[in-house]
Amino acid sequence: MSTLLHPDRLFSANATERDIARALYESISDLPLISPHGHTDPRWFAENENFANASELLVVPDHYVFRMLLSQGLRLEDLGIAPQDGTAESDPRAIWRRFAENYHLFAGTPTRLWLDHTFETLFDLHEPLSRDTADSYFDTINALLAREDYRPRELFERFGIEVIATTESALDDLRWHDQIKDSGWSGRVVTTYRPDAVIDPDFEGFGANLDTFGEITDCDTGTWVGYLDAHRKRRAYFKQRGATATDHGHPTAETANLSPGQAQALFDRVRAGKGGPDDHRLFRAQMLTEMAKISLEDRLVMQIHPGSFRNHSEATFTRFGRDKGFDIPTRTDYVEALRPLLSAAGMDPDFRLIIFTLDESAYSRELAPLAGVYPALRLGPAWWFHDSPEGMRRYRELTTETAGFYNSVGFNDDTRAFPSIPARHDVARRVDSAFLARLVADHRIREDEAFLLIRELSYGLAKKAYRL
Repeated sequence: MSTLLHPDRLFSANATERDIARALYESISDLPLISPHGHTDPRWFAENENFANASELLVVPDHYVFRMLLSQGLRLEDLGIAPQDGTAESDPRAIWRRFAENYHLFAGTPTRLWLDHTFETLFDLHEPLSRDTADSYFDTINALLAREDYRPRELFERFGIEVIATTESALDDLRWHDQIKDSGWSGRVVTTYRPDAVIDPDFEGFGANLDTFGEITDCDTGTWVGYLDAHRKRRAYFKQRGATATDHGHPTAETANLSPGQAQALFDRVRAGKGGPDDHRLFRAQMLTEMAKISLEDRLVMQIHPGSFRNHSEATFTRFGRDKGFDIPTRTDYVEALRPLLSAAGMDPDFRLIIFTLDESAYSRELAPLAGVYPALRLGPAWWFHDSPEGMRRYRELTTETAGFYNSVGFNDDTRAFPSIPARHDVARRVDSAFLARLVADHRIREDEAFLLIRELSYGLAKKAYRL
């Protein structure tokens, strides 16, 4: 038996449930992976160059890893993450040793599950990672990463990925997606339209971003009509590169539906830099509804994932920039917040709105009842801080009774850490198999029904929800 992965991990200790869960899991364990919402770098697949080393692949880009190490007193510089005004550790072996010496910190976390899965299934490593095994791990992983069959495209195919979506700013030129398309490679890598930089007045460089937005779309982003036209043109540009969805990471789920005159006046204030915090909040809210209205035209699926206090450590943000592990969940309202948008578009079955949350208390109280009645609304899976066995179980328990299974969208892995993608899908498939097994054992659903459901939860729902 493996020293890292037990074949019945995440299944019930109850023998009846475990046997059912095992059978369900085995029926779908080899299904292709649908990754409709993620943050891998399209440049990897465009250039298809070998990953440099174990640290560059598994430590430096993964905020799940370095935020834990940071919490125990390690410095970001010591993990290879350079401040904007300085340098960082450049020896990948030294970075790896620090990681290995502190690997015990991840006991009981989903990160530990993902990494152990990667170590064993991708690199054939079976001893636990520790100070004593650090160098042997590093050398083994590096030797494999140097091989042709460990390049990004080859791993994409080895992982069984059918389609993966990356996420790009509205200002991105999408050159890497063009290069992938022109390469003749058959792997399907699509982009996702992320317009935060030109929608959020609090985004750094917002005014200059709007100027650039106008230049690349040949639209007058000094006017409200021209600004909305720029979004339409840019979304069409993304669709030509495979996009089926948009993604919006706003602080709250607040939406608004102002009259054209009110929206024009609000835009004029914000565009001129004369709007205060209330105007900034209202503009973000109005733009979510505007994006929904445009989705009615171009059929791009709309995703909203509110409720994160971004860059909570001002000192870390100032020194290192965005996405350095200091995004913290906050309480989030959905019932009142989404009503203007849902009033405008929520009854249209051709519109698809997928909502995520970092506030689990909202699942049974707000989100499941909303998704259980509005034709346009679907629930995104447990994600980010709740992308864990416990979080997934809570999600199913809190939402299924009101929204059912078919008002959810299956699973997405939401990651920058490419090798963890199959591990994360494996965890989700095991947890859902265990959840369905309990319903079968309790005689709440039939066993044949469970086999249909596990296929939908593992593959079908995500593909349909994201129009892939």
